[in-house]
Formats: sequence, structure tokens, C-alpha cells
Amino acid sequence: MLGGKDKKRLLESFSRTTDDFFSLKEFETLLDSNKKIKIKYGVDVTSPFLHIGHAVNLWMMRDLQDLGHKVIFLIGDFTTQIGDPTGRSNTRPIIPQEEIDKNAEEFIRQAKMVLRFDDPNLLEIRRNSEWFSKYKLSDFLKLLSLVTHARLISRDMFQKRMSNQEDIYLHEMIYPILQGYDSYVLESDLTIIGSDQLFNEMLGRFYQQKFGQNPQVIITTKITQGIDGKAKQSKSLDNYIGLGHSSRDKFGRCMKIPDNLIVDYLNIYTKVSSDDISKIKINVSSDPMKYKKFLAGEIIKRYHSEATALSELEWFENTFSKKIIPEDIPVLELDEFTWVAMDLVKKYFNSSKSSSEVRRLFQQGAVSVNSKKIASFDTAIKLDSGDIVKVGKRTWFKIKINSH
Repeated sequence: MLGGKDKKRLLESFSRTTDDFFSLKEFETLLDSNKKIKIKYGVDVTSPFLHIGHAVNLWMMRDLQDLGHKVIFLIGDFTTQIGDPTGRSNTRPIIPQEEIDKNAEEFIRQAKMVLRFDDPNLLEIRRNSEWFSKYKLSDFLKLLSLVTHARLISRDMFQKRMSNQEDIYLHEMIYPILQGYDSYVLESDLTIIGSDQLFNEMLGRFYQQKFGQNPQVIITTKITQGIDGKAKQSKSLDNYIGLGHSSRDKFGRCMKIPDNLIVDYLNIYTKVSSDDISKIKINVSSDPMKYKKFLAGEIIKRYHSEATALSELEWFENTFSKKIIPEDIPVLELDEFTWVAMDLVKKYFNSSKSSSEVRRLFQQGAVSVNSKKIASFDTAIKLDSGDIVKVGKRTWFKIKINSH
């Protein structure tokens, strides 16, 4: 049971990132009890990446772990084969089991940047294939019989598809039922989610009540716009700051954030005090770059270290303010002296950029060799060892020609 001061401190901390409670009274009752709270954290491992928006939920869970409560890290390996239709205008492709297992490992690697995996009393890993792979059809039909078609079809994305005359497949409609049933199996007391998962987790409360359990508390968290100032953070839009990004990439992506989002990002994605943020809010418009650097430092401190944050600030200022070429740039070894510009850039990025992305870099005048811009992607370039190639604002590499 939390003392009054600890409880107040936790609720104040949660208020910074919470959108809504279902319900606050139930959450306070949980905190006031002597019960070890079971926190369900379910992941659909279709795409194995986490960004700082996802990490908002993880940090709240970490706070509870530090108070002795337990996160149940639920890998939705069975439900991933169906694919959560949340936010989708089309049906997700079914991915093979081998890829699901690989993705699950990557999810855990990134989640370890926040959650404690070092104590089995604070974290347990489960997979929903444990129960669904041997679930009887007759039992599943009983589950279905408790939920009406009208309730399922009321989901906003289904309504949107219907209005656009797009297909809804039956396996997509039953996904919320499966996710809701997970909460019953795990005896979940609490789940912390983005608001896009609310429909599914409310079904969890529904099934728990139907089967005689106390319904889980649901906390939905605030969602900001991505670093482009438009849609929420998304891998497909490349407008996110990923946990898996290097500290340098995190710093660079922070520099892209629109000025009007600096205060929101400080409030939701850092531990800077509310008093300090209030002062920054007054001054941010007078020197937004100063506060973007401060924001970048605070985010890097949280996921790496204070020393790393200081190092990345120094690198950024040397590179962009003082125009100093970094000393630690990678070396690209080549066997040939002469290269077509586009092939050279593609070789460096090793298929991580498409041909159209590379062409766009040349169109933007973003490629240079020894500070001389290369205007066209089909330009033939004669290279020597020691030549410096710059691509975009933050990528350099040094050429080394292998002697034969």
C-alpha cells in the first residue's frame, strides 16, 4: 500500500502523460490495496519497433515496477497471425511464425531500454498462443455469443471502411474479442495504452466482468504529432524518434520538431520539472533552437546517458554551427576509382534507401564530394582515398580505394 505522499507523487507524474482513466477511482483503489498489481502489456509483433510515443506507456509501467508491481509482457504471437485492424484501411498481411519470433526478440530488446527484465517478480513474458492454440471451437463460440455484431461493427475504423465501401473480413472483427480475452486469462488489473486500443481493452473489462473477475483499470495516454508536426509518430511516415535509433539520430530528429511542439515534447517525453517547462514555455519563441537542443539532450539522457547527451550536443554544434567535418565518420571501401554518383550513394546505404529516395537527394542538392555538390545522380565521379562524401545534413563517409 502506497503512502499518501508516494501516491500523490505517482498520480501527479501520471497526470502529465495520461489522457483518461477508466476509472480513476478504481486505479486509486488498486494503489491503496496491498495487492501486487498485474499490468498487462500486450504487443502485436507485426512490426518490431518502438518509438518514444510507445515509451510513454513503458515509463509509467516502469514507475509501477519500481514500486514492486508486475508487468506481464504479452507477446501476441497468435493474434499477430490475424493482424490488429487498428488504424488500418486495409487488411494486414499474415506473417510467418519465424518472423513473429524474430520480431518478438527485437521488441524485447527495445523494451529493455525502459522496463526491468532483471527480476521475475517484476516482469513475466507470456505468449497468447499458450491458450489460443489449444482453444476448443465450442468454447470460442461461447465467447462470440456474448458480444453483439452491433458492438463490434461500431469500431471507428470499421465504420470508416464501410463508408468507403471497403471490405471488412471476419477474422479482423474477432480480433478485439481475442485481445479482450487475453485480459481475462492473465487476470489483468491494469493496462496502459494509446487511445487507439481503447475499444479492444474495454472488451477485456467486459469479459472479466462476465467471468467474475474485477475489471482491469485502463489508462489511455496522450498522443502528440510526429516530428513533422502532422500525423502521430509512425514508422511508415518516418516522423518518429525510435528507441532503436542511435543517440545521434535521436538528436537529429529532435532538431526537425516544429517550434510549437517543443513544450509538448518536453512535457510528455522527458522528466523535466513542470516548473521548468512553464518557464521554457514563456521563452521558447525567442530562441527555439536553444530549447530544441535542450529537448534533444533530455531525451538522450533518458535512453542513453548524460555523457552521451553532452557528446551529441558537441558533435551537433561542431558540425552545423562551426561547419567542422566530424572525425568519426565511417569509411567506405571501394575497389574502383570511378563511380556513377547514384550507385555510390546506394552502396553506402546498402539498400536502406530506395532508388527514388536517392534520386530525391540529388534533386535537393544534398550530395557533395569534398564540398562540391553533385547536381545529377548519373554523374560519373573519379574518387581517391581520403575523399569525403556528404549526403543530406548529417551523413558523411570517407572513401578508401583498395589497392590491387
